[in-house]
Amino acid sequence: MQIKEIDGSMLKAIVINGAVNLEKNKKIVDDLNVFPVPDGDTGTNMSLTIQYAADELKRASEKDLSKIAQMASSGALMGARGNSGVILSQLFRGFAKGCENRKTLNTFGLANALKEASAMSYKAVMRPIEGTILTVAREMAEFAVENASKYKYMDEMLLAVIEQGKSALANTPEQLPVLKEAGVVDSGGKGLLCIIEGAYEILSGKSIPMETTDELPSTSKMFEDHIMSAEDITFGYCTEFIILSGIEESSIENTLKENLASIGDSVIVVGDEEKIKVHVHTDQPDKALNWALEIGSVTRIKIDNMREQVANNPSQKIKGEEKEYGFISVAAGDGLEKLFKSLGVDEVIEGGQTMNPSTQDFLNKIEHINAKHIFILPNNSNILLAANQAKEISQVPITVISTKSIPQGISALLAFNLEGDVEENTSQMNEAIQEVKTGQVTYAVRDTSFNSLEIKKDDIIGILEKDITAVGQNVFEVTRNLIENMIDEDTSLLSLYYGAEIEEEDVNNLIEELEEKYSDIDIEGNYGGQSLYYFILSVE
Repeated sequence: MQIKEIDGSMLKAIVINGAVNLEKNKKIVDDLNVFPVPDGDTGTNMSLTIQYAADELKRASEKDLSKIAQMASSGALMGARGNSGVILSQLFRGFAKGCENRKTLNTFGLANALKEASAMSYKAVMRPIEGTILTVAREMAEFAVENASKYKYMDEMLLAVIEQGKSALANTPEQLPVLKEAGVVDSGGKGLLCIIEGAYEILSGKSIPMETTDELPSTSKMFEDHIMSAEDITFGYCTEFIILSGIEESSIENTLKENLASIGDSVIVVGDEEKIKVHVHTDQPDKALNWALEIGSVTRIKIDNMREQVANNPSQKIKGEEKEYGFISVAAGDGLEKLFKSLGVDEVIEGGQTMNPSTQDFLNKIEHINAKHIFILPNNSNILLAANQAKEISQVPITVISTKSIPQGISALLAFNLEGDVEENTSQMNEAIQEVKTGQVTYAVRDTSFNSLEIKKDDIIGILEKDITAVGQNVFEVTRNLIENMIDEDTSLLSLYYGAEIEEEDVNNLIEELEEKYSDIDIEGNYGGQSLYYFILSVE
């Protein structure tokens, strides 16, 4: 495509596709993660961060470039996780600054926005370190500023910027000894390139072939050889929170930075007119929170024991005695993950609708399980192919149970008998999933019609298996209608798995109402924590 300028609609598409491309390749990025803490989560943290920005834009009808950029920035800030996520959010913040009062960006405007993005990311870090995502972002920005006049079309310029980014990334091991020792490039820089390559796909209509893990200077063996031990971590608790404050004075941020630096490292303090995002590694998270409370109210508190994370890293686990059966399940949502593990699942792959794990994702999980036979529960029809391909490649005997929903996966596990053989269990689990009806409550992404139902964008829709059977503007009203369509005279159990946006109190009120209406049916509610779907329903 011959595009000379980026408008708001195109910027929206660029951010969303950048998120998609990073999500596709976050495992590659995670596998490179040895700095600053080898917890293998850089790709995940960056993906979750930009996903917040993408989700913000998906819901937006706004088309103004500067407003789209600001919405992406705000979404990334609220969703930022880990060092890499916070830095990425500041790249978005700087980029938004470069888009202020602009309706479009040409090559010169894009170069300036990239320059602002890089400058803002450096400000976010107490002690900027070269050989990281900061370096890759800066060198791409400097190249863009120096060469903007040479390019007429946006895709041509961005391709050249990507090549400069690849060169900068390849040089990161020469700047950081820990990377050179482990034989890897910087994970954050790689994640940033994934996002920029996603942008290039939108501008050009072409995709850039991604390097495979084998082509990258990284292997699991290298990672294991050079992984940090818990004893190597100076400050044990990764502490993150957001301060809600209307204070704009930069002196407050600077004072907070200095205070946090006195009790830890990896200090990042960033914010805008409404909120301040804080990240610090410390042994005194209580003191960090007390300082924050002096500024404003605190939300989204997250405290992780990094020594425990390192100890639990799959790369460090020594496989125990071989067991008879192992399980891999796909699910999205912390509640669903806990539920599957409580039912005996060894490894849960984060994924589902819009997040389809690769064949390699399954193979990586298979390697972590020491079992004679492994069952895989894909829990989504779009994931069956990758699961079956992993089955063909794996050296371990694999059975893929064709579960196409979360409720089917749960029913399959409940039907499993440890004393039975593979054939018996396969038959029992396949029979169990046939007895389950699945319902899902979500929102429409476009105007459409289905079975005489007129559906508008952002309408709440209730889906029974593959059919839309309920439409409305209220989540709970649609949920009630969907349940009514699902229940019949043979129904004995109704299970509700509620998503991250739903309050527990509202669920309890709904269950009380349903118990009065369907007094002969057992009804249970479980926190799923899934995004996209307000409710996942199961009827048996």
